[in-house]
Amino acid sequence: MTTLFLILIVVVILTCILLNNISVRIGVPTLLAFIMLGSVFGNVGAIPVYLDNHNFAKDVCSVALLFIMFYGGFGTRWEAVKPVVRESVLLASLGVVVTAGLTGLFCHFALRWGWAESFLLGAVVSSTDAASVFSILRGKKLGLKNNTAPMLEMESGSNDPAAYMLTAIMISVVNGTTSGLGLAWMVFAQIVFGAGFGWAIAKGASWALQRMHFSTDGFDTLFIFAVAIAAYAVPDLLGGNGYLSAYIVGIMLGNEEFKGKRSLVGFFDGVTGLMQVLIFFILGLLARPAMMHKAVLPALAISAFLLLVARPATVFSILSPFRKYAARQQWLVSFVGLRGAASIVFAIMAFTGTENLNNDLFSIVFCIVLISISLQGSLIPRVARKLDMLDTGDNVMKTFNDYSEGTEMQFSSIDIGPGSKWNGKKVMDLGLPGNMLIALVIRGKERITARGDTVLQAGDRVILVTKTYEDTETFLLEKTVKKGGKRDGKAISESNSDGLVLLIQRGEEEIIPHGDTVLLAGDVLVILKSR
Repeated sequence: MTTLFLILIVVVILTCILLNNISVRIGVPTLLAFIMLGSVFGNVGAIPVYLDNHNFAKDVCSVALLFIMFYGGFGTRWEAVKPVVRESVLLASLGVVVTAGLTGLFCHFALRWGWAESFLLGAVVSSTDAASVFSILRGKKLGLKNNTAPMLEMESGSNDPAAYMLTAIMISVVNGTTSGLGLAWMVFAQIVFGAGFGWAIAKGASWALQRMHFSTDGFDTLFIFAVAIAAYAVPDLLGGNGYLSAYIVGIMLGNEEFKGKRSLVGFFDGVTGLMQVLIFFILGLLARPAMMHKAVLPALAISAFLLLVARPATVFSILSPFRKYAARQQWLVSFVGLRGAASIVFAIMAFTGTENLNNDLFSIVFCIVLISISLQGSLIPRVARKLDMLDTGDNVMKTFNDYSEGTEMQFSSIDIGPGSKWNGKKVMDLGLPGNMLIALVIRGKERITARGDTVLQAGDRVILVTKTYEDTETFLLEKTVKKGGKRDGKAISESNSDGLVLLIQRGEEEIIPHGDTVLLAGDVLVILKSR
């Protein structure tokens, strides 16, 4: 049984990769493909993966969402979002409340739902989804004018905590388990404990990162992984908003300077992608097409109201007073308000946390998310072009922490021997190329910042700075010279090498080779090779 389960996992992963390539090519949001894949595996096939345990799904998706929230902060460049931070925070807090309120009023008056259930639905769908938006912007390389991309990134990355708080409040109201004083304490605890613990955990983790030495590669990643979990779990244990804490820890650590940060951004980008796939796949597994027909009409009505009324009203009421955002920009921000992973998680929470609901909240939210990412998502590039909001000179990647403004640099070292041509020469007389610089001279225990008149001496170790070079067609490989082989006893110029020999490892000695360097059995050659 275990073997079949592992094979099923392989099939799902390979299918996801295939669907991702197809969806990018035809311009359909990738996450839509994962919903459909989950629906197929959950409802048809020789061995349908039938999932009907919503409590299990809620726990798994809650954990997945905490990593999405953490990376929402960790991957955001503060320098890029700083010019629009006030607007983004207002959209992520007040905007969520306004959207939830307007949607709740629509459900009550237009759909004739009860008050509590109406505002519960409004709370569940009140936040926008960063993953869906930026899978399109990054995939299509859509630069947007007037700091629109940073605003969307910070808003959609940080508005889930407010939606979570509203959902938790409305679940209590629906169940009738809290009083006015209890609601006031819940709001206080959610905000104060969430923000307070987030700040404290981020400061502690930053202090540790600056002072800890990880003797094994990868343990820094495990440390940040544990910090992300703690950022959610600690405040949540005390009634605080774990998602708010995770976001705060993410954005504070993501904008600190510490060793290996760029690789961590890439790691958590991959983890977040996996978590998004997991949530949307589980949503597909939970969905029952036989029950969807009753949810389609209310979902269409709510989706239309969100797109045409609630979202535009929220955006225009918040951004218009700033007097620096044109109507076409506000219309684009309104249109890009997609519903996604968080709405799914909150819908499962509402489904499992309430009893005797009059409407199938989960199925309705399923249809709303499906409509949002398929219809709105696929039209974002066209709408941005129609509103003249595309900026071909801007790079949407500037919004993320793995973007680099300038050319990447790398260090290399050269040891100066007694017979070296650099021995006794000033740095200014070496005739170095324009893209190479001597940054440091290590002379015994002394570290000398190199200047033009610095004289190099035998025994010096010279640290050079050059531009990095990345090429998927060029790579390094290692080969060992075999005794009696074609290279044994021959000079490099005489041997038939597969490429350029850059380094010879001979026992404890490292040799930078020349054409007349003789190779010996046991030598390990580092060879530069092109495909």
